[in-house]
Amino acid sequence: MTEIDWREIDKQAKQWVKQAGEQIRNSFTDAINVDYKSNPDDLVTDMDKQTEQFFIKKIHQKFPDHRILGEEGHGHDISTAEGTVWIIDPIDGTMNFVHQQSHFAISIGIYHEGVGQIGLIYDVVGDELFHCIKGEGAYVDNRPLQKRTPVLLEESIIGLNATWVTKNHRIDPDILAPVVRKARGTRSYGSAAIELAYIAAGRLDAYLSMRLAPWDFAAGLVLLEEVGAVMTTVDGKPVDLLEQNSIFAGEPELHRNILDNYIQKGIEKDLYIKLNR
Repeated sequence: MTEIDWREIDKQAKQWVKQAGEQIRNSFTDAINVDYKSNPDDLVTDMDKQTEQFFIKKIHQKFPDHRILGEEGHGHDISTAEGTVWIIDPIDGTMNFVHQQSHFAISIGIYHEGVGQIGLIYDVVGDELFHCIKGEGAYVDNRPLQKRTPVLLEESIIGLNATWVTKNHRIDPDILAPVVRKARGTRSYGSAAIELAYIAAGRLDAYLSMRLAPWDFAAGLVLLEEVGAVMTTVDGKPVDLLEQNSIFAGEPELHRNILDNYIQKGIEKDLYIKLNR
């Protein structure tokens, strides 16, 4: 069996990410064709579709035996993680792209036999590339990222959308409201990929969302593993790489503290928590 040259794949992926980012920035002066998928908050633009097609063409030409799972429809029939699979979100944070032209990212996780090998999250406007190859550490541009060290809840910054501490149909707000009150602060950037990259970089300490697709978290999972952070579902179970999941990521001791002392207690009190629906 031929050994896979992950550094060559990483090199190619980085080049394509930077090229795609430049194309997106150059589109800012163009009229944006905006549509929505499941609801008016679930936006898609012609640039999302164009960028995904850019990656598909490049990957098929250079690595024809690799499979691709993309947000905008490509590979949605993939049911196993066999072989090498690129999991791509061409624009993570489309609402930010449409309304603000900032705080969105290209996110690519490359997996082999279900194991994350390469993670790339490119903040297109901030021009920051968070990247890693499994076992070689994580970086932002050329700066190595440090392993995560324990942090107290009272000293933590948590990525959390206000939706999950107001009335909603997935989690009782009483579960997470005490976490918000005790944490040093909360942030919501509108891009799961950026928020996961920020945990890897030490800019956030945890991130929680009740429903993310594989392309939202695949790259972030590889990055987090390289800095010793963890990612599970909100109730502490392993994530399913090819399905929608609730996501709870963070520094391990903080993650355990919130899981044991807040989320689990909420579940025991029969406060509703609806996952993966």
